[in-house]
Amino acid sequence: MSRVAYVNGQYVPHSHASVHVEDRGYQFSDGVYEVCEIWKGQIVDMTPHLDRLDRSLKELQIPAPMSRRALVRVMKEVISLNRVNNGIIYMQITRGVAPREHNFPPAGTPPSVVMTAKSVSPHKMDQVAAKGVGVVTVEENRWDRVDIKTVGLLPNVLAKQKAKEAGAHEAWFVDKNGLITEGGSTNAWIILKDGTLVTRPATHGILRGITREGVLKLAEKKGFSVEERGFSMDEAKNAREAFLTSASGLVMPVVKINETILGDGQPGPIVQDLRKSFHDASELIKLTVAGGNAPGVC
Repeated sequence: MSRVAYVNGQYVPHSHASVHVEDRGYQFSDGVYEVCEIWKGQIVDMTPHLDRLDRSLKELQIPAPMSRRALVRVMKEVISLNRVNNGIIYMQITRGVAPREHNFPPAGTPPSVVMTAKSVSPHKMDQVAAKGVGVVTVEENRWDRVDIKTVGLLPNVLAKQKAKEAGAHEAWFVDKNGLITEGGSTNAWIILKDGTLVTRPATHGILRGITREGVLKLAEKKGFSVEERGFSMDEAKNAREAFLTSASGLVMPVVKINETILGDGQPGPIVQDLRKSFHDASELIKLTVAGGNAPGVC
């Protein structure tokens, strides 16, 4: 079955999906996005993801393109049309189409909305997690408002490419104080020798990851001690375990930082347990679309 995308009110074949050349997301990266996991026919942590989307829009003064109820219906229809049982849904909202000028377009300019969904094999991700991944470090060079989930991701792209060229899975940004902030598309964690989980506080310098928040809830449920603070490269290299969190990768064990092998080079028991039980602390929204079948594809 061919994939289907939602673009500004229409469901279209993915291969034909397009936006106007003067869409401000294309011209200025003037937009925001969200990614939700789809697990066993359920949207994972949809409410906090949409809460964060609302916050991002407000921070950039982009009006909401539709009510949350309507947005949720479109999300479910996109997932249904693409027959995704396990995978992700991507949604992007920009300030809309207008002549290319830096200042905001006239009031009433409708935002642009794009959604896509695709299947991701949980078995393949579990295979990656079973071996663990490597990370490399890069200098923090992003703008100061990384707490907003914008589509302006060029520094992240360059960091991820450096990781790929080094044979690693992810790049960790390191700030001017020598502390790790987060990954190119993930939040960063270490586990101390005594089993304490450590991750940078989501007050400055990182995105408040929804999967990160899920792990915080899960850690509390399991009785783990957690410290929200910065940590250095030396502390990371000497950690008991380390891991990444994201909607697409969930809890991903880190077994190598630059050239340093962590422990015995295998995923540790704490990370494996957190990954296995992650959905125990998640909000799970069934994909039933109220009101009948999804509309046809144009």
